[in-house]
Amino acid sequence: MVDLVREILDGEEAWVVGGAVRDELLGRPVVDVDVACREPEHSARAYARRSRGAPFPLSERHGAWRVALEDGRTVDFTPLRGSIEADLATRDFGLNAIAVPVGGGEPVDPHRGSEDIEARAIRAVTDTVFEDDPLRLLRAVRLEDELGFRIDERTEELLRASGHRVGDAAGERILGELLRMRSGGFHRLDELGLLVFLGGSLDGPLAARDDASFRLVAVFGDGLERLPISNELRRYARALLRAEPPADDSPRALHRFRRATEPWSLDALAFVGAEQHAAAVDAARAADPAEPLLRGDELGLPPGPEIGRALAAIEEERAAGTISTRTEALELARRLADTL
Repeated sequence: MVDLVREILDGEEAWVVGGAVRDELLGRPVVDVDVACREPEHSARAYARRSRGAPFPLSERHGAWRVALEDGRTVDFTPLRGSIEADLATRDFGLNAIAVPVGGGEPVDPHRGSEDIEARAIRAVTDTVFEDDPLRLLRAVRLEDELGFRIDERTEELLRASGHRVGDAAGERILGELLRMRSGGFHRLDELGLLVFLGGSLDGPLAARDDASFRLVAVFGDGLERLPISNELRRYARALLRAEPPADDSPRALHRFRRATEPWSLDALAFVGAEQHAAAVDAARAADPAEPLLRGDELGLPPGPEIGRALAAIEEERAAGTISTRTEALELARRLADTL
């Protein structure tokens, strides 16, 4: 990614900054690149043409642009309005306030970020770091969790003083940070007094599943829907929150549980503390028939919700082993029709 940036911005003042420099120094894979340059929109569009990426404004107010690449990586182009030293003074933490010239040369590190990396410390660049952008409250904890670093004493004091503002950032940005948080990160949010301001708690089964979506449901419960989550995550959360453990491993009990929770039945078992049924659920999945015994238009019922109820009853009886043929399914459908 940086090689193409170098070609596009050849001869211009431009700097690779932030997480890409930090991760390079740490020997971590560089997934996203942040470039400070004079003309972000022009540079982003040029990069997108060469990379077949999709350019779009990241912040109209600040003039930043992003190019989303096909493999999920991103390249951000942010405006360099003054000197690179002035730009770095607006960054969040020392480890993210190092710049390297795109064309090659010595890094610029006025806030001793390389020392912080060596010390594995997260240290605020200024005392207003969290007042300037409340999302940094979450980012500090996420970086601790992700990198195995530790917030230094002064930065922690600043964080605790501004903790009540943690929910002031845009919901999309808050969600983005939370999705990258592991179990230890949520415990740290609680320890620092931030989690309560987000409406979360550690009462749920946080560690029962190593999955970002599962952790969000465990921590925020119904309150998760206050964030701008996807429809898929909303359905997932509702399935887990409404789940009740199967009464036993009988085919009927497992079918009812799966009907309420699939395709997330195993996660739902973990959420309700019933993972002893996991093997039985796996076996039931493997035994699922390829085709239904009957379809709705074969029931002889008028259009309406009765069709869905009849099909559900046929599926359950088939799973329970009381019927197994099309003829038996039609007979059950006729009996059900007589009761409607």
